[in-house]
Amino acid sequence: MFKRRLAAVAVGALLASSLVACGDSGSSGDDAKTLTYWASNQSTSLEKDAEILKPELAKFEKQTGIKVKLEVVPWSDLLNRLLAAATSGQGPDVVNIGNTWSASLQATDAFVQFDDKTLDKIGGKSRFVPAALAAAGAEGKPPTAVPIYSLAYALYYNKKMFAAAGIQNPPTTWEELVADGKKLTKDGKWGLAIEGAHTSENSHHAFAFSEQYGGQWFDASGKPTFATKENATAIKRYIDFIGTDKITNPGNAEYAQNQSVADFASGKAGMLLWQAVGSQLELRKMNPDDWGVAPVPFLQSPPANGKKVNSMVAGINIAIFKHSKNQEGALNFVKFMTSDEEQTILNKTYGSLPSITTVGKDPAFAKPEQKTIQDTLATSAAPLPQVASESQFETLVGGLMKDLFAEAAKGKSPSVDEIQDKLKTAQDQVK
Repeated sequence: MFKRRLAAVAVGALLASSLVACGDSGSSGDDAKTLTYWASNQSTSLEKDAEILKPELAKFEKQTGIKVKLEVVPWSDLLNRLLAAATSGQGPDVVNIGNTWSASLQATDAFVQFDDKTLDKIGGKSRFVPAALAAAGAEGKPPTAVPIYSLAYALYYNKKMFAAAGIQNPPTTWEELVADGKKLTKDGKWGLAIEGAHTSENSHHAFAFSEQYGGQWFDASGKPTFATKENATAIKRYIDFIGTDKITNPGNAEYAQNQSVADFASGKAGMLLWQAVGSQLELRKMNPDDWGVAPVPFLQSPPANGKKVNSMVAGINIAIFKHSKNQEGALNFVKFMTSDEEQTILNKTYGSLPSITTVGKDPAFAKPEQKTIQDTLATSAAPLPQVASESQFETLVGGLMKDLFAEAAKGKSPSVDEIQDKLKTAQDQVK
């Protein structure tokens, strides 16, 4: 049953049919004065994102005369929707993509390549932060998108809960995090909030933990190397927050996007691993003085081949479908979204970092949260492999971890060998 489900997931991710896409979200290229834009969910809700973006799109229409039809797509649907549009040749003109999917989407040959000539039309290659642009496609090929939001994972902690538990500083190791989590887990409150049903987030943590244990998910040729003891040990460390350490509410095994943020903001959990969540905490009415931010912890005693990595290089890119009948307008829209003004406005709103080099030192990007993200990206973040099968890694391994969390919620703690067997099954599904 497990193998059959994995096979179905893999096929669904790679060969999603055009039926996945919603009714009137198709390309609007017949009208040279209209574009359709799929934006990713960056705030507390799809509605909040629309509220944030619509004034900016109105500015673009005023400047160019081009109307932008907006749809904010939840992360749980976005990859399949993009693959469906790539397969069918029908869909929006411009889209947001998670930067980890860049090489997988590039392999579909459905997106405009941002070669040097195309990059010159939006201000030139030198405008973009090199590390962010490097996460926009496979090495040695023109990027399949350009970056608009730069992110990294950080550890958020509730200062009041820490003080009440006698914890003076945020943990720097996973062992300290578990010890602190146990002190915080009492009176109906928990040490750490996670989202066990969020497959992309699961795979992100699987990657970072594996790096710390000296593992890897693909070899230099792009061949999957899922079924290693290092990878299995890394996943067990994360699953055990529920199953063995018991510092996470078992109900979190069913949590999807933003539900862990809500628990942290309401004081139901004392710690949270997330990307640039400060703006969401503000919208959820959490007092800014009540929370702090620190780098994601490391292993206390890493193996000799362990790497000093505590986050993937996270971020959001913007891309243009080749099937758009208004590519000139689409390129103008990308230029608008990566302009100094819009990069400042949108990244300040979302709490992320600009992906361009020309934005001045705005105080908003020097706050403790943004400084932590910036330092992580500069010193301890690593990019997920830019290989065509990366999206399958996220879908298969993230889904496997979802199942493991469901078992952990029932009190079952998987062994390393059991996880390794499941990883072998997942590895066999990669096409």
